[in-house]
Amino acid sequence: MHDSEVIVRPKSKEKTKESPRYLVILLDDNFHSHEYVIEMCQKLFGYPRQRGELIACEVDAQGEAIVWGPGSFEVAELKLEQIHAFGKDPLIKACQGSMSAKLEKV
Repeated sequence: MHDSEVIVRPKSKEKTKESPRYLVILLDDNFHSHEYVIEMCQKLFGYPRQRGELIACEVDAQGEAIVWGPGSFEVAELKLEQIHAFGKDPLIKACQGSMSAKLEKV
């Protein structure tokens, strides 16, 4: 080997660790109307009315519905906080506050 020669070795494959992904899941209760869910989905997530209607029906029938994700923990946490801060349903007199939701790791 001459002094000017360079030995090229193949690079080892570096594994990039992906950040965990999260879903925001809306939980059913008896104190919020379908209209509330539809409006919340439109205002917080920018969904069209039809998608809000589908989510309202799913949360009512299944007890929960995915409203956002998968995405980063930071954004999921923000969306969760927005749901919890959305306020009472003006259509339901017994309503005491916002709907509940949870984060789920994918």
